[in-house]
Amino acid sequence: MATRLTRRHILKTLPLAPTVLSSGLAVAAPRRKTLRVAGIGTQYFRNSHCDVVFTKLMEGWNHLGGDGPNLELVSMYVEQKAGNDISLQKSKAHGVPMFDSISDALTLGTDELQCDAVLSIAEHGSYEDTPDTAQRKYPRRRFFDAIADTFEQTGKVVPVFNDKHLSWNWKDAKAMYDRACQLNIPFQAGSSLPFTWRYPARTIPTGAKIKTITGVAYGGLESYGFHALESIQCLMERRQGGETGVRSVEAIPYDKMWAAEKAGVWSRNAVATALAATGESADNLEERMHQDNSSIYVIEYIDGSRAVCCMFNGITAQMSVAIEFADQQPLLGQWFKLEEIYPFRHFEKLVRGIDKFFHTGKVHTPVERTLLTTGILDRALHSHYANGKKYNTPELAIRYKPGNWPFANQSGEKFPTPVKYAS
Repeated sequence: MATRLTRRHILKTLPLAPTVLSSGLAVAAPRRKTLRVAGIGTQYFRNSHCDVVFTKLMEGWNHLGGDGPNLELVSMYVEQKAGNDISLQKSKAHGVPMFDSISDALTLGTDELQCDAVLSIAEHGSYEDTPDTAQRKYPRRRFFDAIADTFEQTGKVVPVFNDKHLSWNWKDAKAMYDRACQLNIPFQAGSSLPFTWRYPARTIPTGAKIKTITGVAYGGLESYGFHALESIQCLMERRQGGETGVRSVEAIPYDKMWAAEKAGVWSRNAVATALAATGESADNLEERMHQDNSSIYVIEYIDGSRAVCCMFNGITAQMSVAIEFADQQPLLGQWFKLEEIYPFRHFEKLVRGIDKFFHTGKVHTPVERTLLTTGILDRALHSHYANGKKYNTPELAIRYKPGNWPFANQSGEKFPTPVKYAS
């Protein structure tokens, strides 16, 4: 364990006292000053999620020592340290103590909470997969429970951000959400995709008459399927009437896709529109698509709208959507463009939102979005590996208001030029 700070030093550097809630716990009051953040992660290596988030707190937006978020990383817990680990190097370089437990990282080894916010990043690492559905059992609930346990033990709560989906399974995700509500923990989660650059940079107005959104994506059916679903959901939640929840979920594996197309379950024209936004083609889908790791997630919403998430490996290496409106507007294709080289500045857009959330304690991106996408993804993976079984989802009757944190170029910001690093 790294050298711990003394209680006298801790007390001299603590920010304003938290505000007590009626629950008996307390939540940190909004502050303008630099906030102290505990970083909890599974693995920390170059290009990892810990790197593109934690490193910004220590080395600035571009990881070159310049301006960065108004947040100070004051402790780390990193569960696994493989041969490519950089957490120990970063800890030494920036004087950030590392701890052997989540509780100690939040309390700096004392019996009091010594941070203003918590980043929980359970992505990457050696964890087992479920045998039937290939879902990686990242310890997101275990991390959250350890954080919440510490809050209860110290009698205080602070904002928490959970990277990516809440859990690999619905039961744990719902338990995390319920506990956050019970303890009045300001809680956000999710993907960086809703905040990346979009082309065209058209904002879908709240109350839009959306009929169907077709997403086209690539990558792991769970790991990147989550990003694709969040890209769809951040638009779908803006439809007329707001989010009312999901009625059913099914996944269509490769060998059933073409009959489903003929039945009108998905539209090749919508797929072509989404791909055209990225400069790609829908020609010869049958021949080009990878058969073993492609799927179509079909989501039926309670209000009658639909989403179709096409995980088309071999067809694209981008994330895009096609929006079909109910009022006869033309299909709108939109590309969710990522910076695919270091330092992956779509994560900067995510961290800027986290910075605002931590300082205000007010949620601007509803965690219910990620609760819903987590539930959809869990059902979709079970359906895919059950040869397309359709699941009714009464548990996903989740209502919420749309998020209001802007995407990167919503106000005209240009896509960034590459950062130059010393070789």
